Amino acid sequence: MALNDIQNEILKLKKEKDICILAHCYQTPDIVEIADFVGDSFALSVEASKVKNKTVIMCGVRFMAETVKILSPEKTVYLANPDAGCPMAEMMDKELIEQVKKQYPDYTVVAYINTTSELKTVCDVCVTSSSALKICNSLDSDKILFIPDRNLGSYIAKQMPNKEFKLLSGGCPTHARMSASDVKKAKAEHPNALFLVHPECVEEVVEMADYVGSTTGIMNYAKNSDAKEFIIGTENSIVSHLQLSCPDKMFYPLSKDLICHNMKITTIVDVLNCVKGISGEEIILDEDVRLGAKRCIDKMIELG
Repeated sequence: MALNDIQNEILKLKKEKDICILAHCYQTPDIVEIADFVGDSFALSVEASKVKNKTVIMCGVRFMAETVKILSPEKTVYLANPDAGCPMAEMMDKELIEQVKKQYPDYTVVAYINTTSELKTVCDVCVTSSSALKICNSLDSDKILFIPDRNLGSYIAKQMPNKEFKLLSGGCPTHARMSASDVKKAKAEHPNALFLVHPECVEEVVEMADYVGSTTGIMNYAKNSDAKEFIIGTENSIVSHLQLSCPDKMFYPLSKDLICHNMKITTIVDVLNCVKGISGEEIILDEDVRLGAKRCIDKMIELG
């Protein structure tokens, strides 16, 4: 089948079966084109909670599909490719953080949304990369245990000297592999380009940025800026999306190695087969886990 035929079949079947398809920004353009909503992980789960569709397919990674189920327990939620995980979300578990909490009993546990639903049950509040600063600043506690991303936690801590942060050794391996030398090389090759970076990158990389923000934040900044050239310091699919959205501007990847293999494992045929009902994995959460994780997310919503 040609790509266009596959896409048309997906569009036909999702309409017949009343399915909502979500695609994270890091998905490939062919998947983005057939999705009902495209964006960052938490924003997608919020959109899914608003639609009338009873079935939702997540084209992303497992923790994102879990978040959809947490907010929409009445819906049937599928992960398009069951092997699509998140190394950062999987590097810390409930048992580990319970032990750490015993060592720091007076710390408020702040969990990046990139965590498993089970881990969220022992945390106090969730944050996204765009809301982390506001929410941490809104907490009554002046002691914060920030998990799992050390780089994002460090970025927030530097802006909040009035609070004490405890950080663990976790993070996104894709973003964390970028170095200051990568930035210097990219800037030397593109001296007129602004450097836009995700706060999951290491500190020395973030410090060299013209703009620091979430994936959506980076895309919006580039689209709205008067500048014509940009070095993109996040997953390389964003370079492709921006090139399509802004053909009058130039976008360069910080490195050819900024690729999330877990995001890229989902293909358009995976989506087709999931819509057909012959592949994909239904997300099932124990109700105690769902409610425990939802408490953590509800606190995030309460704090803005």
